[in-house]
Amino acid sequence: MSIRFGLIGYGAWGSHHARAIAATTDAELVAIAARSEKTRATAHADHPSARIYDDYRTLLEREQLDVVDVVLPTYLHYEVAKAVLESGRHLLLEKPMALRVAECDALIALAAARGKCLAIGHEFRLSSLWGQMQQMVAGGAIGKPLYLLIELWRRPYRMGAEGWRYDIQRVGDWILEEPIHFFDMARWYLASAGDPVTVYARANSKQEGHPELQDNFSALLTFAGGEYAVISQTLAAFEHHQVVKLTGTHGSLWASWSGAMDRDFHPTFSLRYHDGTKTETIPITKITGEVYELEDEMAMMVRAVRDGGPIAATGTDGKWSVALCLAAQRSVDTGQIVSVADFVRGG
Repeated sequence: MSIRFGLIGYGAWGSHHARAIAATTDAELVAIAARSEKTRATAHADHPSARIYDDYRTLLEREQLDVVDVVLPTYLHYEVAKAVLESGRHLLLEKPMALRVAECDALIALAAARGKCLAIGHEFRLSSLWGQMQQMVAGGAIGKPLYLLIELWRRPYRMGAEGWRYDIQRVGDWILEEPIHFFDMARWYLASAGDPVTVYARANSKQEGHPELQDNFSALLTFAGGEYAVISQTLAAFEHHQVVKLTGTHGSLWASWSGAMDRDFHPTFSLRYHDGTKTETIPITKITGEVYELEDEMAMMVRAVRDGGPIAATGTDGKWSVALCLAAQRSVDTGQIVSVADFVRGG
């Protein structure tokens, strides 16, 4: 049985979502909604068997769909996600889940009330590289994890359609753009430490007159038992190079991923493990990168809808990621250590 997908949004990332759906066994890309005439023409040329709409509401009204995949500018996430769930479809929603925690709560409650899957696009959880690292941590390879460093060196963000990514009213803040993935990874890798407790963050901008566009960002995320994570990113560099280092009571892990850009089809990557005595390279046989994890994400949605399979990043995970980003932005703005619990409660 094919699972029928609708796609809302066909920008640079939305087109990759469409490719991944079309490439997934037992998935059918039935319809696409896109706002601009040029984008609709591109979508039709790329996927001639899919019906194309200029309004997502018309797509929801007319099409028989199992899953709707929403890949839109951040400020539209809540409005469109709410409409999808109210229409009775399962939902795959790109990160960030929404601009406010209260909106995340509303989507979680709506999905539960309608009995529908709500999956958030934290695709790193499906990576052969980052996933192998998490499995080793969960399996006790480094003992109790104590220290995590996630660092990204990359080129500037793309503008996005109509420059939305550089408009703070529409993007929310830049912490919600990419560091949100790293806050999610921190919760994932340090799950044994419980919930994060506080965050302290700093940021600055190289763009004169636009301090809100934070090219450089660093945060210290603490946990109740003394475990902590350091998350750091610069957008003032070149290419796309990510490093994750994790130490525990009995060992350590060091993973890296590099490409010309984040959506590189031919990256280099590695994972090294030290057990306290010797160091070895852990083989990663499946190629990894955001464009490949998207295919895994679509396969996950097929299994979830058809067989009740698990969701890699749930609505609750998405809410936590948003809350951590908002807490970090508050810390940047005030220069203070900020309690995470206040934001998880919608503060």
